[in-house]
Amino acid sequence: MDTQKLADEVETRRTFAIISHPDAGKTTITEQLLLFGGVVREAGTVKARKTGNFAKSDWMEIEQKRGISVTSSVMQFDYAGKRINILDTPGHEDFSEDTYRTLMAVDSAVMVIDSAKGIEPQTKKLFQICKMRGIPIFTFMNKLDRDGRDPMDLIDQLEEVLGIEAYPMNWPIGMGKTLTGIYDRFNHRVEKYNHADDSTLVELDDDDNPINDSELAEDPQFKETRDSVELLEMAGNDFDQEKIAKGDQTPVFFGSALVNFGVKTFFDAYLKFAPAPGEHKTQEDTVVAPTAEQFSGFVFKIQANMNPNHRDRIAFVRICSGEFEKGMDVNLARTDKKIRLSNVTEFMANTRENVQTAVAGDIIGLYDTGNFQIGDTIFTGKPKINFEKLPQFTPELFVRVAAKNVMKQKSFHKGIQQLVQEGAVQLYTSYSTNDYILGAVGQLQFEVFQFRMQNEYNSEITMEPMGKKTARWIDPDQLDERMSSSRNLLVKDRNGDPLFLFENQFALRWFEDKYPDVKLTAKL
Repeated sequence: MDTQKLADEVETRRTFAIISHPDAGKTTITEQLLLFGGVVREAGTVKARKTGNFAKSDWMEIEQKRGISVTSSVMQFDYAGKRINILDTPGHEDFSEDTYRTLMAVDSAVMVIDSAKGIEPQTKKLFQICKMRGIPIFTFMNKLDRDGRDPMDLIDQLEEVLGIEAYPMNWPIGMGKTLTGIYDRFNHRVEKYNHADDSTLVELDDDDNPINDSELAEDPQFKETRDSVELLEMAGNDFDQEKIAKGDQTPVFFGSALVNFGVKTFFDAYLKFAPAPGEHKTQEDTVVAPTAEQFSGFVFKIQANMNPNHRDRIAFVRICSGEFEKGMDVNLARTDKKIRLSNVTEFMANTRENVQTAVAGDIIGLYDTGNFQIGDTIFTGKPKINFEKLPQFTPELFVRVAAKNVMKQKSFHKGIQQLVQEGAVQLYTSYSTNDYILGAVGQLQFEVFQFRMQNEYNSEITMEPMGKKTARWIDPDQLDERMSSSRNLLVKDRNGDPLFLFENQFALRWFEDKYPDVKLTAKL
């Protein structure tokens, strides 16, 4: 592909994550976007979970049973001349580490907020990561067809709690049972709500009067909305595309994903203002441009058994520059080894197709036999590229894990080795007995792990809770095994590096006082 064609292709890419607190409607809005892309013929509803018609993005069995997203899936489709890559992130806070890494692989984020609940803790956490990266954030105030908080209160909360300027692109005309539409400031029109999964667009004249719609003109709620919009024009923020690009201003849209109201208006505006793929920083403090000829990308997720029939492992790669071509050889920066990329897929949630070419912004899946780790950089040619490290959390909860059936040790070990490579749980072995210990950020991760061991590897396991611990690594040269005690258990991580699991902060301080020359770190 020549330089100009590559640049043109990259310009059509829009790669974003949808972030929200659980139950804010993230999966429902994802379904509506897939509907626009012609990927699904009808959007399911949350109720459909009970009948087995699960959302496209919730492909893991435990997600379907519990009605939560615990993995990040990737969906790709074409719409309005753009190639869309949606990364659907886990809503549950126990899986926020997976979400943090996913946010390193996108160019913008869509924040879904329940208009009845406003900003919730998980939303705030995820927003802060977006803000830290300076990526543009587009806000969708969902569930407008139900009674919710006053729209002005929601905007105030957005600005005060998250510390970002808000620019309402539209404004509700009523809410819940009295909802009659939204006043579209950006397109200078009204989108009328017809209670039947469709809407009518009414243009406004220069004086903000509806053209050819006397019913709307007489609606007292419409007059009230016009007053609110006038107040926004006078006292609100000015629309600033530069601020949006830096993540300092968020365009805000009101609507309801469940009844597909306001979602298309939002998505069309999103595509107009969301950025194409941008530069990525390396560990050497250089940047890689998306239009550079040299191919590069990084692994931000590894998932085992996406297809239970084939027991496969997929490494998800965000392409950062150049063009991927089937069968190409790449260098793995961590090992300096060459790997041929012959079996590569692109995603439509739980369906996959072989991909022939892909460019910056695209997400591709590499069939992995154990070559890749989360955070790995792959590249072609010279110079060597090593992208910034991905964020990792130090686990806080720990369990001892063992196979229930000693005759099934092979499947037990295989399952553990494959699942820990996904990064949701960390694996340790005790120094003295080589027992397996799992560490995680939240309890749900252990439940998912146990479920998958049984269902994907036919391995029943026992888990003995060890409670909360404070993990600290120690330099092997300073280690004396006699330092270990019941209050600070000595273990090894997957790389064989030693660390202590301290009972609590008191035990940690006691150790530091007793061994003042020993350096402890909270690294992973």
